[in-house]
Amino acid sequence: MNYGKTKEVLNQLVADLSQMSAVIHQTHWYMRGPEFLSLHPLMDDYMDEINDQLDVISERLITLDGSPYSTLKEWAEHTGIQDEVGSWDRTIPERMEILVKNYRYLADLYQKGIDVAGEEGDDSTQDIFTGFKTDVEKKIWMLQAKLGKAPSIDA
Repeated sequence: MNYGKTKEVLNQLVADLSQMSAVIHQTHWYMRGPEFLSLHPLMDDYMDEINDQLDVISERLITLDGSPYSTLKEWAEHTGIQDEVGSWDRTIPERMEILVKNYRYLADLYQKGIDVAGEEGDDSTQDIFTGFKTDVEKKIWMLQAKLGKAPSIDA
């Protein structure tokens, strides 16, 4: 089988997960405030999880005879996650809001992947997408709780 749409979503995720790792890294470096000591190491965990997803997604794309984006230029040209120059002006809650927005984007993209992999009969990739969407929704819940809000994973 061709799995053309599934491969497109996989490669979109390669660009977006690469960008998300950079956004989390920026959050990690550019935070200040009373919660720094607890949130700074937590961002390491978030980066590790995103990088693990990136590796699985890239390897699945290769398994399907695809070619993952592998340069900064390709990632920048294809990502749907906004790039922003680092600044000390953002508060920790503002940084958490940015993460929530980007995790919501990833959850939507994983849902698109679930749908297209299902249409193309790729149960294995659909399973990967489903598991990672669940992980991303958990991050949304946790970050929203940190912000004093309901998870609103369908927002």
